[in-house]
Amino acid sequence: MTFRWAMLAPVLTITGVAVGFPLGYALYLSLTDYRLTSRGAPDFVGLDNYFFVLTDPRMWNAFSNTAIYVIVAVALQTVLGLAIALALQKQKWARDLTRAMLLAPMFITPIAVGLTFRFLLNDQLGAIPAALRTIGISYDFFGPSNALVTLAFIDVWQWTPFMVLLLLAGLESIPRQPLEAARVDGASAWYTFRRVVLPLLTPVLTVAILLRSLDALKVFEYVYATTRGGPGTATETIQYFTYQTGIQFFRLGEASAVAFVLLAIVMTLIVILFRRLQRSAAR
Repeated sequence: MTFRWAMLAPVLTITGVAVGFPLGYALYLSLTDYRLTSRGAPDFVGLDNYFFVLTDPRMWNAFSNTAIYVIVAVALQTVLGLAIALALQKQKWARDLTRAMLLAPMFITPIAVGLTFRFLLNDQLGAIPAALRTIGISYDFFGPSNALVTLAFIDVWQWTPFMVLLLLAGLESIPRQPLEAARVDGASAWYTFRRVVLPLLTPVLTVAILLRSLDALKVFEYVYATTRGGPGTATETIQYFTYQTGIQFFRLGEASAVAFVLLAIVMTLIVILFRRLQRSAAR
């Protein structure tokens, strides 16, 4: 064994045990009819679980809910995060205090955030609906047509600071020369932002959107703490669907198949976004 492989061996071993074994075992389960309530060894069923979940309307409803949730949450976080980062970049006083206060929501566990908003937004007991009723506005945050958007707004409240952090670092790393050249040429603030700042910020923006999208795809705590997938299946996301299939209904084989379908979709998105990032960086 060469010195290089001898140095890499511990890392590869730990990675193989910590990552490879769970993935391999989940892949094995996805090819069997394993149920927690069944005794004996599970039977090998091949790709039957994959065919079943891919033709299950409830799985596609969960996938659709997750896609809407990710698009609404990440789009709002990107716009708000960029606006706040631009404002913070120009702040002259109490900068450190402002940034520390802004990051506070990120340090609260998502399950605690979900429970807090569950009581704040409750139609009967919540403080926010009660305050809205005093000015003549009646709004059911967890109604059938509003619940999914409400969950996306909870995500925006907690994770916009993450976007601010990344985009602020990107803004402060932009070289001053192009900005000074635009100012000398008499370019307006909007033109400078659109033609100079935004193109230079694109790599950071792409990575920030990619990271938040991947994290938002895993949404489970907000759903579990607030709506439990309801009303009906209006807020049933792909992670909650996997939880119900595997843990509540004991069908671990099918739940593992759902997880691998999601993994394939996420890997495809990552490859596409990184290729776009490389193309934009090469220009």
